Amino acid sequence: MARILGYIAASLDGLIATEDDTLDWLFTYNDMDLGEHDYRIFLNRIRTVVMGRGAYDFIARDPSPWAYGGQRVIVVTSRPIDEPRGALEVRGDVDALIRELRELDDGDVWMMGGGQLQMAFLERGALDEIEIYVIPEMLGGGRPLFPLTGFRASPTLVSAKAIDKGCVRLHYRF
Repeated sequence: MARILGYIAASLDGLIATEDDTLDWLFTYNDMDLGEHDYRIFLNRIRTVVMGRGAYDFIARDPSPWAYGGQRVIVVTSRPIDEPRGALEVRGDVDALIRELRELDDGDVWMMGGGQLQMAFLERGALDEIEIYVIPEMLGGGRPLFPLTGFRASPTLVSAKAIDKGCVRLHYRF
């Protein structure tokens, strides 16, 4: 059975993007030394990447080469994707998708970005672990890491570690 994992950065005030949906505040930390927790190492052990439509549209606008050619990519959306970047699968039913992901036996699943979809997985008990990289920036407004839905949970802290540039890595298991 595949593990469904989160790996995401958030500002100190709990936001993942600014009010105008930019990540410029985060890019100044791209050269951070994460050691064994580096994004590239994480991505190498992922077989399936799941993202919401907003995350996909954001990534698709980037002119850089498609970073997920070695993974199965599933975009959760109800709208058609006219000119997809890379090989994509599209799903609209979150419950059916979770059942499908749980049946996979070829590697881990990354629930990538997007607070709303991530919250939908949490509410259904379908996020097994999450690594949150807390960045010492206060954005003052924008997209929250965990949108308020009334959901409550008490995850178990696996580890907490101060890393480069004043950032902190938090690893939780649900």
